[in-house]
Amino acid sequence: MPVAPSTVFPLSGYQRLCFLKNIIHHPHITVGDYTYYDDFETVENFQKQVRYHFDFTGDRLTIGKFCMLASGVEFIMNGANHLATAVSAYPFAVFGEDWASAMEGKSYPSKGNTTVGNDVWIGYRASIMPGVTIGDGAIIGAYSVVTRDVAPYTIVGGNPAQVIRLRFDPATITQLLAVAWWDWPIEKITRYTSLLTGDAAMFLAALKEQQA
Repeated sequence: MPVAPSTVFPLSGYQRLCFLKNIIHHPHITVGDYTYYDDFETVENFQKQVRYHFDFTGDRLTIGKFCMLASGVEFIMNGANHLATAVSAYPFAVFGEDWASAMEGKSYPSKGNTTVGNDVWIGYRASIMPGVTIGDGAIIGAYSVVTRDVAPYTIVGGNPAQVIRLRFDPATITQLLAVAWWDWPIEKITRYTSLLTGDAAMFLAALKEQQA
């Protein structure tokens, strides 16, 4: 049997890697089964890496299943936003007193929720900016700053992150998204792990043969 998704530390004797959903206590952060976070110090650092996530902003961070998050990955949420189109970006109203009314009839900008798909690998110290959606199967290079949406099965890197290449040809990507193996029962996933860690064409061919 595979390790249970409710396991906090799935590697025996190693507590710097966890199945992330089991340590999250924030009502606006949702993480899927088997997604792991690896930290060089302590996995409890993760919630500190979700920056500017204030209750009054109401934005959500959603991370899918089977994602791989390296040490130092951070998510910048909408609480970091300032009034870039105003005369001054300074948040006068935050300090109250005679400045309390500075934001009457106005609001700070929001780019919405941040969403990470399934089977996404986010490399060391990558930063994900507010409102970004990262598609299934994408790979984010180390130290990248992701300011725009990332399409499924796309590798990006740099600051700001740019497309490096697609992992597969468009037809194969379409088929893999349709298969959505991460939603299979865990028993089926277990049967296919050798193919999941191999060539995409062989994996799809095996599925087609099973359905014939």
